[in-house]
Amino acid sequence: MVSGYSRAVELAGSVDEDRQLHPEEPLPPVGPGPVRVIILFPEDVDVPETDWVTFLAANPAFEFLKDEAEDIYGPDDGRPFGTDGGHAQSTPTPGP
Repeated sequence: MVSGYSRAVELAGSVDEDRQLHPEEPLPPVGPGPVRVIILFPEDVDVPETDWVTFLAANPAFEFLKDEAEDIYGPDDGRPFGTDGGHAQSTPTPGP
């Protein structure tokens, strides 16, 4: 992941059928070198969940999750979700 950014420039553009980004304006006079690109698209664009999962699995922002040190929970941790709107059901613990 590239870090150390302190400036931003907003440009409009389009993405073609091959998922190539085409800016509508000339790029600012920087480079050659790495840049960070944030894509904003209309909310009414429907992206299938499987496409999101594939994209996120390959996104370097989540690379840290592959570290064994991040794997801190096991199958017996936590409480199962109930049927009351997704909240975990708690069972009162009897007092001494």
